[in-house]
Amino acid sequence: MDILQPQGWARPRGYSNGIAASGRTVCVSGTVGWDAQGIFHTDDFAGQVRQALQNIVEVLAEADAKPEHIVRMTWYVTDKKEYVAAYKEIGEAYRDLIGKHYPTMTAVQVAALIEDRAKVEIEVTAIVPESV
Repeated sequence: MDILQPQGWARPRGYSNGIAASGRTVCVSGTVGWDAQGIFHTDDFAGQVRQALQNIVEVLAEADAKPEHIVRMTWYVTDKKEYVAAYKEIGEAYRDLIGKHYPTMTAVQVAALIEDRAKVEIEVTAIVPESV
């Protein structure tokens, strides 16, 4: 996996501008902050992010993939201000579960998610090297 950082560009904080990778592609559908039985345990934004990231890690493990294989994340949030206000807690949850690996990321605010109680939905693409 090669991080793409054009010369002269400011380093992004918390994500990469681009990644080049080859291997087996693992796609994880949009994942919300509920548990394995589809139950929400919190309405706290950062708490839902933590659970969604944990869910992603567990799905990746089914494909023998790890968080460091993630090349792309798309975050759908229902409230940009709530997302920004929770940056510190989101960062802590992210580092606890994903580590210091920062793939390409996009975050967009949406009017709503299909699950009424969900505040965030995250989808992931990972590339697992063939030698793994």
